[in-house]
Amino acid sequence: MNPEFHHKSVLLDEAVELLVHNADGIYMDGTFGRGGHSRLILQHLSPQGHLHAFDKDPLAIDQAKLMMDEDTRLSITQTSFAHLDQFAQQQNCFGQVHGILLDLGVSSPQIDDASRGFSFQHDGPLDMRMNPDAGESAAQWIARADAEEIANVLYHYGEERFSRRMARAVVEHRQQQPITTTKQLANIIAIANPKWEKGKNPATRAFQGIRIHINEELKDLELGLHAALEALAPGGRLVVISFHSLEDRIVKRFMREHAKGDSHIPRGLPVTEDQLNRRLILLSKARKPSPHEIDINPRSRSAVMRVAEKIA
Repeated sequence: MNPEFHHKSVLLDEAVELLVHNADGIYMDGTFGRGGHSRLILQHLSPQGHLHAFDKDPLAIDQAKLMMDEDTRLSITQTSFAHLDQFAQQQNCFGQVHGILLDLGVSSPQIDDASRGFSFQHDGPLDMRMNPDAGESAAQWIARADAEEIANVLYHYGEERFSRRMARAVVEHRQQQPITTTKQLANIIAIANPKWEKGKNPATRAFQGIRIHINEELKDLELGLHAALEALAPGGRLVVISFHSLEDRIVKRFMREHAKGDSHIPRGLPVTEDQLNRRLILLSKARKPSPHEIDINPRSRSAVMRVAEKIA
């Protein structure tokens, strides 16, 4: 890893404290990143414990392999956490995992490395893929998508109210010149944005929307939550840290639905607790970083952590 790029794991102590409740257990880190959470999880495990980690990013995989050289209790797989249930079946630990951590979004090294194309603040190739070796880059998508598709992505994933103006501007510009760099796209978006939010770059929402679309982040989250529920053992814990409202709404709805149980039972019908088919218990209210953590890591300010425990 380039030492110039650093990553501070958000809600580090709080997440691991709630996650690890059996030092001999099997745990999963769905987004290894640069290993902040994984490193602390390993410190809480006994020699019999094990941590399976996942990440799409080849640089994260390289970092994990270095850590594996020092600690055989860690293993890493280059894939999305959406497939962790399949992995658990292959490893004969399906339904036996004691805790799963999902730290969502993009990591600081990915944002800060201009060559990855995530940031409107650093000029670089317009890529945005978590795994640069797979799938379609942002530049490739921008070059082929029509104005309606671009607008829908900016609106639904970026919550950008000027999405149609921005999409038209992108299509008009690419007819004159290919859009291949982050600076090009950020400038086009900024000019098309008629009302800049105070303290926020006018391209913020658009870049978020495109990144989520390119990496299928919300689809992966939906699949990953269901996969985690099935892979967990009874009493196993699911800890999820999200960084924007779209993610948090999905996590909140998923946990509440499975804590409430079956919703198709007619109101007023007497039922037993077993018939409700509740699968989760909510362990705490949503947690946010402390003012101190936000001071030392401003990127943590939007983080929300939710924790649930599997019943059955």
